[in-house]
Amino acid sequence: MTDLKTETITGGRPGSGAHRVVALCGPYLSGKTSLLESILYATGAIGRRGSTRAGTSIGDGAAEARKRGMGTEINVASVDYLGDQWTFLDVPGSIEFQHDAFAALAVCDVAVVVCEPSPERVVALAPLLKCIEDRHIPHIVFVNKLDSAEARVRDMLAALQTVSTRKLVLRQVPIRRPTSDGGEETIGYVDLVSERAYRYKTSGASDLIEMPAEILPREAEARRELLETLSEFDDTLLEQLIEDVAPEKSLIYRDLHDEFGADQIVPVLLGAGDRENGVRRLLKALRHDTPFAAETAKRRSLVSNGATNGTAVAECFKVLHQSHAGKLSLCRVWSGTLVEGQSLGGHRIGTMLRPFGQRLDKITEARNGELVALAKLEALSAGQVLSAAGIAPSADFPPATAPVFVLSLAAKNRSDEVKLSGALHKIVEEDPSLAFEARGETHELLIKGQGEMHLKVAVDKLAGRYNVPVETTAPRVAYRETIQAGTQQHARYKRQTGGHGQFADIKVEIKPLPRGSGFRFVDKIVGGVVPRNFIPAVEEGLIDYLKEGPLGQPVVDIEVTLFDGQYHAVDSSEMSFKMAARIAMSEAMPKCRPILLEPILKVTVAGPSESTPRLQRLISGRRGQLLGFDTRAGWNGWDEVVALMPEAEIADMIVEIRSVTQGVGTFRTEFDHLQELAGRTAERIVEETRKRAAA
Repeated sequence: MTDLKTETITGGRPGSGAHRVVALCGPYLSGKTSLLESILYATGAIGRRGSTRAGTSIGDGAAEARKRGMGTEINVASVDYLGDQWTFLDVPGSIEFQHDAFAALAVCDVAVVVCEPSPERVVALAPLLKCIEDRHIPHIVFVNKLDSAEARVRDMLAALQTVSTRKLVLRQVPIRRPTSDGGEETIGYVDLVSERAYRYKTSGASDLIEMPAEILPREAEARRELLETLSEFDDTLLEQLIEDVAPEKSLIYRDLHDEFGADQIVPVLLGAGDRENGVRRLLKALRHDTPFAAETAKRRSLVSNGATNGTAVAECFKVLHQSHAGKLSLCRVWSGTLVEGQSLGGHRIGTMLRPFGQRLDKITEARNGELVALAKLEALSAGQVLSAAGIAPSADFPPATAPVFVLSLAAKNRSDEVKLSGALHKIVEEDPSLAFEARGETHELLIKGQGEMHLKVAVDKLAGRYNVPVETTAPRVAYRETIQAGTQQHARYKRQTGGHGQFADIKVEIKPLPRGSGFRFVDKIVGGVVPRNFIPAVEEGLIDYLKEGPLGQPVVDIEVTLFDGQYHAVDSSEMSFKMAARIAMSEAMPKCRPILLEPILKVTVAGPSESTPRLQRLISGRRGQLLGFDTRAGWNGWDEVVALMPEAEIADMIVEIRSVTQGVGTFRTEFDHLQELAGRTAERIVEETRKRAAA
């Protein structure tokens, strides 16, 4: 969200406990924002439908969304529909922004999973459905863009069932007619419970029509499948089907309501959001079957936070920072009423706002079930619950996904470095799936996220919202170097500058150590040839040199033994012995056959099983050593490929992984070991390091 206009509304919504929240989710380009626009128009919340193509829809207000042509954060709109209060959360579809989707799902009463009518693309739903199913969130699948569909609905349903562990129940069958070009167009639908046929209109409610004769066989088959699925949960219905008794429609509606609320079935509805086709039918289904806030709080075990005893309880699921409004904490009220000016758990509730797209409406109270933005409540962040007991972590709020893409970041203007730090803290608070760290090994500031677009949007925010333009580059790999042979070295440091001079003389022996040993210093001085008070200075000088060896990298896995030396009673000092140690190392190291070491990571790549051979080839092509693969625990039809890979090969690997997995693959890493690197690759790295040092 960018800066928003505000207007005052007195009081809150009527009907405590009547407010429900719907998350509109689905893959990128599935049509969620267009569907929301039609919902807002159909409910009278807006007088004219905007266009996502023209950037005039409610969900297109954020500058980053307009620039990138895609949703980049949660979009909120509340409506009144037939006397009931609703808030719709339109969430980003790209997997790179899925943390916002998961955060919205945490506080919703129901999810509407929007997808295109393409069986080949249903795999893109897998991560989203996994999150929904793991949390037992009641959900509806809305097959969008049916006006342009070429696939049969039965094929689409079969494909959807492969990525859903819940029983799918088709609620409608489409009515199609031939077109002049030899194809077909969808002109309406049959409701499988009421057995009524409707004809779509480009805008407005569908017209009730006589059921076409040619649709009767398909309608009867689909209805039978619906009833058979419901009978798995209802013995009465099962008996009626066995005895060939036509069940009452009221029984079917009751079963649909009960099994849906228990997250045992998933209704599948059809439509075309940008034409309003099926939108009112979707709203009717939501109105009849969506659980209320108290039921959702019980499902999430929020009763332990006081969500049923009448006291005010609110959960923050998203933070926004506005240049004029300051920090905004988007919250769902789970119990009681929040009132402007009240103190809750030692925190004063200040300005309260109701989001509607890019607009913020001032309100004075927010009741059970409502969604509200609390201004300048600095102590409250996403994933926390505010109650009379204070602020505490949410019990089951989704954790941030581990980063898979990294860039090195620097302010274009050195004077902006302090501002950059503050801006980064704010954008990470807004989106916890972003992270940043100062990497001392390479002297870089790194920003980490879920993909290339994710970090581009973060850079857009830094420049556009916080006026901190930055430059990004690929991050440097933290190489090391070690030695392959040992040697002995004599070094003397002697200076005469008038008055007291400087003198130190040492002899050291250098040996390689096994990989992973680090640095070891051994003191074998006897007879006081080097006084005890100067020996720590020798070790300090050695460590100081090892920060950058002859190949330009930190030196590891080496043992240095101090076994002889000389000193001068007047001219010797700690600084003299420290300098002698550095001289000894600089003269000895080139004799020890230094070699470059590169970090090797253990990588676990996850993706749909049909992508596994392509993932294995991708890993092998990036100098990876395959260790094996297995099914991904808890994921139907997914594998995990495990390999050892050089860190240098992983920087942009997520781009290729998503290319071969229809956008849903991911990976995680952990450091495994350092491995010797020689040949042209090592020569190139050494040359690049020297050029950078000389610049």
